[in-house]
Amino acid sequence: MGMYLNSMMVYDSYREIYKSPYFVDKTLMLDEIAPRIGTGEKYICITRPRRFGKSVMANMIASFFSKGCDAKEIFSRLKVKDKVCFTQELNQHNVIFISLNRLPRRCKSYDQYISRIEDTLIDDLIKTYPDAGISHSDAVWDALLKIYESDSSNRFIFILDEWDFIFHRDFVTEKDKEDYIDFLSNLLKDQPYVSLAYMTGILPIAKYSSGSELNMFAEYTMASEEMYSDYFGFTESEVDDLYFRFLGNQPDPRVSREGLRIWYDGYHTRSGERVYNPRSVVLSLTNNNLGNYWTSAGPYDEIYYYINHNVAEVRDDLAQMIAGIPVPAKVSEYAATSMSLTTKDEIFSAMIVYGFLSYEDGCVSIPNKELMDKFQDMLLKESSLGYVNQLAKESGKMLKATLDGDTETMVKILEYAHNTESPLLSYSNESDLTTIVNLVYLQARDMYRIEREDKAGVGYVDFIFYPEMNKQADGIILELKAGHTAEEALQQIKDRKYALKFEGHLGEKIKYTGRILGVGIAYDKNTKVHECKIEVLREAIR
Repeated sequence: MGMYLNSMMVYDSYREIYKSPYFVDKTLMLDEIAPRIGTGEKYICITRPRRFGKSVMANMIASFFSKGCDAKEIFSRLKVKDKVCFTQELNQHNVIFISLNRLPRRCKSYDQYISRIEDTLIDDLIKTYPDAGISHSDAVWDALLKIYESDSSNRFIFILDEWDFIFHRDFVTEKDKEDYIDFLSNLLKDQPYVSLAYMTGILPIAKYSSGSELNMFAEYTMASEEMYSDYFGFTESEVDDLYFRFLGNQPDPRVSREGLRIWYDGYHTRSGERVYNPRSVVLSLTNNNLGNYWTSAGPYDEIYYYINHNVAEVRDDLAQMIAGIPVPAKVSEYAATSMSLTTKDEIFSAMIVYGFLSYEDGCVSIPNKELMDKFQDMLLKESSLGYVNQLAKESGKMLKATLDGDTETMVKILEYAHNTESPLLSYSNESDLTTIVNLVYLQARDMYRIEREDKAGVGYVDFIFYPEMNKQADGIILELKAGHTAEEALQQIKDRKYALKFEGHLGEKIKYTGRILGVGIAYDKNTKVHECKIEVLREAIR
């Protein structure tokens, strides 16, 4: 055993995850990987956004195959126990596991980084194979060849976690990146001692390997390949099971199943199955609180990094997405191979790769509330976003005016919006009006859960504002009309009994006890005038 070779550390890490009350059994993946050992399909690269379980799965794979531990106690209780690989492959292989996201002390150069990896692995090999004639001056691949030549049964499973980590460090040059790709190629490609090579990362190999250096890898992303997609992120049924456990563990549950969907769903496999961010779900259930657990490196820094490459190109589409409207984009299977980040498609491709946007049916969108909150922070604080930023800043006033019944101020804000340079304000259809209404009510999301086109009464209402932060606050039903009057919009709310949405199911205690306000907003295409009308549909219940 050593630091990298047949290390116990990976087993200890996986055992900790296994003991978690919100552990999810993903061991059936082992049954899909095992047949690829020692075949021409032995090179696997999994790319996903961060916090989608890549490292957990890497630890699981190493723990199952490695001779360095006895993992039967754990895996005999999991789904893989009924598969052939359990009896044939469990702890039968030499495994070299390297977390490539770890730096040496005070690392300031690529040479320091790669030397630590090479020296540590050489030390492990000399210690384990003292008679193989290895010296510290050997290249790692030469040392492994010596071991293989001394006994051809000495073959290795390589598990390289976060393979692209080094590319994100400031001290790494373009020459360093080329050297690193050469290092991986020399270590893995066409080497007889490799029985399986499994890599994880965020960016696809094609981003950096322009030639044939690593072309032996089959890459699996959420969009390009269905295989393995169920193992990264939580599926609907897995979240259902976790929530059932949560209700049994938590005497005072403050997280709803619907809340988990709103906050953390929004991603898709290639087949269209829903996928939740696993880290966020687990932390939410552990802490008994819905919150932002994933994008924690500042209020909006990471998101704005990509948009800042060409604000003018993406600003209008951004407004549409924040309004909940998917935007068409030419994204090449999440690959974003050019990634120069100058065109809209390149910017959106990068944001998909990093998980800030989701991609389905040729359109990009903001996946969930966890991400929407970050986009909202950006809109409110970045003046470079022009009219989008200006309208977002007015959104606090718009909510106050609505709650106060101040239709005059509401009209002024809408007129202000109309006088901006927004290309959306032609109001050629109600979706354009919907986008602007989303922006001028942006800050309402801090207090309300806002649903668009929600089923209510005998039809679908444009917007319902549910006061989740304070159930005694006013609820709002908002209907939009382009080419009609505000009175007609308000009458539709009443005729179709949209207010029933706040009453709950028959026999249930009423959840929202504040007033219910009906709000009609209209725009006359001929006079170019906005109109607002508000009516109390139900008084507060005391």
